[in-house]
Amino acid sequence: MRQSCSLLCLNTTMAVVWARLAFLAGIISLFHAGYSAAQHRAYMRITEQEYTSLPTDIGVQGLMSLLLTMYGILHIAGDFKEIRANVQLQNKSWETVGNRPTFYTFAHRGRALSPNYIPPKSKSLLDNIENISS
Repeated sequence: MRQSCSLLCLNTTMAVVWARLAFLAGIISLFHAGYSAAQHRAYMRITEQEYTSLPTDIGVQGLMSLLLTMYGILHIAGDFKEIRANVQLQNKSWETVGNRPTFYTFAHRGRALSPNYIPPKSKSLLDNIENISS
């Protein structure tokens, strides 16, 4: 039992190491493909030839390195979890779904439009400053 656990742990560790190496090789190869594409474009400008497309080897290198990088990232990231919007809403009733207390506003200008509104009698800080300066 102990030996099988250590083999499983070793296999998992080796899988992560290989995934990281695949990611690193893919990134380096992707940068190399980009550099090669830029060099090819510069060569075409210097020789005053018409630029139609990239050579096939640069395109294939870019595509393969992109796939290798994606493989490495997917295995480094681990297991994905399912995204379901209704998980958080399953325990709530329909009335509480529309209740959003973060959008409540109590200090709004609606009270100033009311015919019964009486403005506060205390002066603001700006009024006190104007009285001192005059």
